[in-house]
Amino acid sequence: MSPLPAPRVEPEAGLPARVTVYEVGPRDGLQAETDIIPSSVKAELCRRLYAAGSRDLEITSFVPPTWVPQLADAAQVVADVDVPSGARAVALVPNLRGLERAIDAGIREVAVVVSATESFAKANLNNTRAGAIDRAVEVIAAAGAQGIPVRGYVSMAFGDPWEGQVDTASVSSAAAELHAAGARTIALGDTIGVATPGLTTRVVDETLAAGIPLSGIALHLHDTYGQSLANVLAALRLGVAEFDASVGGLGRCPYAKGATGNLATEDLVWMLHGLGIETGLDLGALAATTEWLSRVRGIRAPSNVARALAAAGLDTADTSRPEPAQEAATA
Repeated sequence: MSPLPAPRVEPEAGLPARVTVYEVGPRDGLQAETDIIPSSVKAELCRRLYAAGSRDLEITSFVPPTWVPQLADAAQVVADVDVPSGARAVALVPNLRGLERAIDAGIREVAVVVSATESFAKANLNNTRAGAIDRAVEVIAAAGAQGIPVRGYVSMAFGDPWEGQVDTASVSSAAAELHAAGARTIALGDTIGVATPGLTTRVVDETLAAGIPLSGIALHLHDTYGQSLANVLAALRLGVAEFDASVGGLGRCPYAKGATGNLATEDLVWMLHGLGIETGLDLGALAATTEWLSRVRGIRAPSNVARALAAAGLDTADTSRPEPAQEAATA
């Protein structure tokens, strides 16, 4: 079999030498899917992502099962996944009760979400913008008292389906409050995928001006309008070195009609490797993971790179493990 295609390496001066790819597929990628995926499949997805080199993985969320039925098995997934030495297993928590459940399950790093807008805070967080921030600050304090690091998300940082354009001062102030409370990283979320490179530059610049260090800024991008990689490049040129992505481009915002999901991990890694930037990730293994999950679920993922590599002859057969769907059927 001929070797798989790989990006030609052409570095650009001034970019980070290494980038953290924070994988959100098992949580953000699956949470809005309507078919309830067996916990054995979710755990196997995590194992395959770790095997592909991921060391920064958000594996589930401890939200009330009535909110997100897909993630009602959070504790079971955590119990079924052995986290490699030096790797992270992060869980999203909505409040103190979620934090308690996560800790009881064995999680030692969590994430919290706030909103840059009132409308999204009401619709998605069941709170006001200020109330959601206060609740997140409360979680950060409680987690910090137990030595548990916290990652913060600022949703709707680039646009809102109800309010339209978002005041960038609202974004930077929310980020500053999370940072002051002790969140180690602030992920600026393009929740509905409307950002463009110029807007990305402005929001990052204003977040920096609000006192968040460059090392503490990440971008969480959706690819609704096909702009996510352009936005990554704009942020790389500012020195941002952490980007969220979802294997296969899984995930969607239910508030954005036609949204195609998160930035696909494989597509991001292809571009980063082409720029000579280290990620520690195996591109072929990521694409094989996407093809495996697509086959198990019977749904084709939107990742361009996974599709291209499959067409080029990527062998996704894996005889070393039984198919999780078969495991689930006999459980």
